[in-house]
Amino acid sequence: MVKGSQKIVAADKGIPIIDMSQERSRVSMQIVKACETLGFFKVVNHGFDRTIISRMEKESINFFAKSVHEKKSVESVNQPFRYGFRDIGLNGDSGEVEYLLFHTNDPAFRSKASFRSAVNCYIEAVRQLAHEILELTAEGLGVPPHTFSRLISSVDSDSILRVNHYPPSDQFFGGATLSDKSVSLTRVGFGEHTDPQILTVLRSNGVGGLQVSNPDGMWVPVFPDPSAFCVNVGDLLQVMTNGRFISVRHRALTYGKESRLSTSFFAGPPLQAMIGPLQAMVTTANQPRLYQTFTWSEYKKLAYSLRLEDSRLDMFRTGKGLEDP
Repeated sequence: MVKGSQKIVAADKGIPIIDMSQERSRVSMQIVKACETLGFFKVVNHGFDRTIISRMEKESINFFAKSVHEKKSVESVNQPFRYGFRDIGLNGDSGEVEYLLFHTNDPAFRSKASFRSAVNCYIEAVRQLAHEILELTAEGLGVPPHTFSRLISSVDSDSILRVNHYPPSDQFFGGATLSDKSVSLTRVGFGEHTDPQILTVLRSNGVGGLQVSNPDGMWVPVFPDPSAFCVNVGDLLQVMTNGRFISVRHRALTYGKESRLSTSFFAGPPLQAMIGPLQAMVTTANQPRLYQTFTWSEYKKLAYSLRLEDSRLDMFRTGKGLEDP
């Protein structure tokens, strides 16, 4: 059941849609503005190969159509990915979702096997899109090239690809169907949270469910557009911009008779990368330093020790101790 009293506004209200075929400087400034005002935007005309998208979606659908036993057995046959059902993390969070989790630098994806090949092609293409968005972001901020993108281009970057499958609502609760008026068929697929990495690039099929929290504290449903990619600022990018960019809170709901499939690339740095506010983002008079410097490993360890909805960044603000926040 959906908790909380936040109001829901019209779909896509206030969500920037950025045409990447525009003049480059215009695109970079639009990205910066979107990151400052909402921390979330859509990109269209991005040049992503439709064949790669179709292959990835087809292979994902085929996997989730397997029996529960087959899906749960993947880890026991030395597969380079992990399957999960309902449990989100290790601290009691759960949702109406099943998922596949891939570490993007696993050499096993160089295999020519159908699923692995599709995943590898998708990872390479979406990493390039994330790289380009981060390059445009640096240009818009007036900081040196590769300031952000180098962190996800490293051979030891800690990026993740996650495929979430949200089955139809009527498949989840003890045989309840859409005709059972006593049962609310809107459920939390993935609870309210921010993403801890630098940037997330997400694509979904034509089924809705994703919502983002706007500056007024209202939930904005994201209209599903399979031709677009959704991009959101992660915690690390908020830190690196010293709070200028917003790591947006978001969630996924399940409802209706159709399955939702989303594929998210979480662009992360190497575990030992030092993360802190860029000097260009810190001015003594107007914008003092808001965050400590820490490694991604330190932040990741803390992030995954907390509940999904917990605010993690506050524990790394200046004046806070890492051991005793």
